[in-house]
Amino acid sequence: MMPSYKFVYFDLRARGELTRYVFSCASKEFEDSRFSFEEWNSLKPVTMPFGQAPVLLVDGKTLAQSGAIARFLAREFGLAGKNSWEQGMVDQYMELATEMMDEIVKWYFEKDEEKKKERLKNLNEAVYPKYLGLFQNALEQNGGRYFVGTELTAADLAVLDIFDTPMYHTPNFMDSFLNLKAHRERIASLENLANYIKKRNVTDL
Repeated sequence: MMPSYKFVYFDLRARGELTRYVFSCASKEFEDSRFSFEEWNSLKPVTMPFGQAPVLLVDGKTLAQSGAIARFLAREFGLAGKNSWEQGMVDQYMELATEMMDEIVKWYFEKDEEKKKERLKNLNEAVYPKYLGLFQNALEQNGGRYFVGTELTAADLAVLDIFDTPMYHTPNFMDSFLNLKAHRERIASLENLANYIKKRNVTDL
């Protein structure tokens, strides 16, 4: 019997979209339960074991931490790599994507306007070029089609996800990284994923 999945997170992409991508690519049904910032304080002590979101409920059991959730589902749905080495490589790229996400989140939630401008400048001049280069080099070293092995894994979805926000704000963001851009376009055009992207709520993070 198919497990019942409920994914609980803000109405943002941020640290939740990779999990939604995994569900979509695997064509697995799940309840996409989204809440607003205004609802957060009432939800936090009730449903969040560590006071953080997202959480995944599997037949009523709760799993927390975005990376743990995405990895668990990737293993369940055959997107984690074919062997231990590939799984380690997938983890490697997911961790690298998380590093970049941390920098984006710092900028997005910065309340001081001057500091926010400084963080954005740092993103555009240092952070983004660094990770664009790292990811494109890694992709090319594996033949240019996938980040790990010869099939789609959560690593490809993590890289697609991490560049969603800069691409949202600057559509020509990847124009100097053609191989990485081609990978993005190819992965995003996969039927199940394209259908999800077309229907999802549009958010700036």
